[in-house]
Amino acid sequence: MTMRTIQTEQITEAIKELCIDANFNLSSDIYEAFDCYFKTEKSPTGRNIIEQLKENADIAKQKQMPICQDTGMAVVFVELGQEVHIMGGPLSEAIHEGVRQGYREGYLRKSVVKDPFFRENTNDNTPAIIHYDIVDGNNLKITVAPKGFGSENMSKIYMLAPSDGIEGAKKAILETIDKAGSNACPPMVVGVGIGGTFEKAAFLAKKALLRPINCSSTVEYVRELEKELLEKANNLGIGPQGLGGTTSVIGVNIETFPTHIAGLPVAINISCHVTRHSTVTL
Repeated sequence: MTMRTIQTEQITEAIKELCIDANFNLSSDIYEAFDCYFKTEKSPTGRNIIEQLKENADIAKQKQMPICQDTGMAVVFVELGQEVHIMGGPLSEAIHEGVRQGYREGYLRKSVVKDPFFRENTNDNTPAIIHYDIVDGNNLKITVAPKGFGSENMSKIYMLAPSDGIEGAKKAILETIDKAGSNACPPMVVGVGIGGTFEKAAFLAKKALLRPINCSSTVEYVRELEKELLEKANNLGIGPQGLGGTTSVIGVNIETFPTHIAGLPVAINISCHVTRHSTVTL
């Protein structure tokens, strides 16, 4: 396979556009879920809210403005082909510069502080959180997933015992959703990572949010688990925006990974109904 050279200027431009696109344009799978759940929602208030959420997304798209005022901390997933040569400077710096430009030119809220205790704003929404994966090929695939903290703050990780099994995992996931309630701007999308280590489970949960909610797991038992948890979550009665109803969660995406004989890590990354992400392949 031929080695390809990609300039950092091209990467910066792509990141800038992805930041803006993800914050302005609701993904098609969420639109479809709104239409579907509007028909099945039993609460008149819930149906009214679903209509408002869709109208809000329509206005954002038409006027090219943020769907939500919390335009998130930029989380960037990079799949770098082994046959790609980056020219023009460090890749991470190119990504940060793209975030910087995107949040400035898109008039997106800057929400990142320099230190978790001494909370001075960086004023450009950097640094981004960057996850790298080296893959086969000569392409560079980039996904920007801005994550607001109303939902992020409701996320949890559990280090369960292997004996807790699937039932223990179900209990942890449903308890997390229930406690999130209205804080996560429901209807929620729930990313779940099971296995690996403490940090791997959390990464899997975050990455699970990138999968369209109308695409179930390819693993049979995981697919059935996603279906079961979605049904049970919608029986919790949280409803759209926490005002009661049968539409509390519109998607449960689960990713699994091998783990240690002594552990069962389960991470739950709660996301609001927007669940922003945008992808490009260079």
